[in-house]
Amino acid sequence: GHYCRLHPPDMSFKNRMKCLKTLKKIGYQVGAGFMVGTPYQTENELAKDLKFIEKFKPDMCGIGPFISHRDTPFKDMPCGTSKLTCYLLSIIRIIYPQILLPSTTALGTITPNGRELGILSGANVVMPNLSPSDTRGKYELYDNKIFTGAESAQDIEILKSKMSSIGYKVVIGRGDIKK
Repeated sequence: GHYCRLHPPDMSFKNRMKCLKTLKKIGYQVGAGFMVGTPYQTENELAKDLKFIEKFKPDMCGIGPFISHRDTPFKDMPCGTSKLTCYLLSIIRIIYPQILLPSTTALGTITPNGRELGILSGANVVMPNLSPSDTRGKYELYDNKIFTGAESAQDIEILKSKMSSIGYKVVIGRGDIKK
């Protein structure tokens, strides 16, 4: 399927699901997610991803638009869109209201006000980049990843201002689930 086209054979979908389910069963908080607009992705795959989130109920779901990286076999593939990503964020918020749902740096990379759009679409988490600024380039998951400062812990005031401009307040905390 779709997963197999994007991952090496030794990273089986079956083993990945087994690990997630085991972690949840023994009491760990778990996260799941998917990229929107990945190569070969169909609406059917997106529907399956949404159904998985609804059924599995992870503590967090990270989704963001696919953005190609120059050093991968997918370097020439089109990127996902902020419009579809925000639409799917809103669906996840409806099907599982208590989930931690990040507005990702990928959204901010693909659209200048992407993270704000993500929050307005139902996301409730903005995660800062905690890597020291002089080493962030080593963790580049896709081309042109934003490094404006607003995504970093050092410039939290910029992030607070951006969220305030859309009527939201940044609350600093770990985001642990209270049971």
